[in-house]
Amino acid sequence: MEKIKIANQAFPGPMPVVIVGAEVNGKANYLTVAWITRVNFSPPMLGIALGKIHHTNKGIREHGEFSVSVPGAELMKAVDYAGLVSGLKTDKSELFEPFYGELRHAPMVRECPLTMECRVVQTVDLPVNEFFIGEIVGVYTEERFLSDGKPDMAKLNPFVLSMPDNHYWRLGEPIGRAWQSGRGFKP
Repeated sequence: MEKIKIANQAFPGPMPVVIVGAEVNGKANYLTVAWITRVNFSPPMLGIALGKIHHTNKGIREHGEFSVSVPGAELMKAVDYAGLVSGLKTDKSELFEPFYGELRHAPMVRECPLTMECRVVQTVDLPVNEFFIGEIVGVYTEERFLSDGKPDMAKLNPFVLSMPDNHYWRLGEPIGRAWQSGRGFKP
């Protein structure tokens, strides 16, 4: 098969959908984000790329804190709404029930099965985005979302975003174990 060149705006695969929380002007504010990734193992860090125009960035820059809440698929409509409207024009503080861990300005979403609070360690200024790198200070869940003490993807029921077609997808079934399935493979 011959490879053909397509647009430069391709993405490497589906991206996890999360809700980023920050305190802005004394209120919880939430933003739907899919440009998120782990960037360091120890200490545990993750990065989020947010367009510079977002109201949420103001709170992250002011307090140096943010949260990442992983919603279940049943929250898809509310999560999509949180990304459609700007906190500059719409008060999103009551869209979800907030709770706080160790950090005072990183509201997490109680309805989400997995949440994290992060302290900013670095901000990278990009042409259109700000890339916030945060150290994970605390991770929260409930017993019902765990199997053998670890988050269970089937129980969390997270969803992903594919671009550039802009669709949400549910996770499928596991197809193998990382760092094990390739043992014994012969090229």
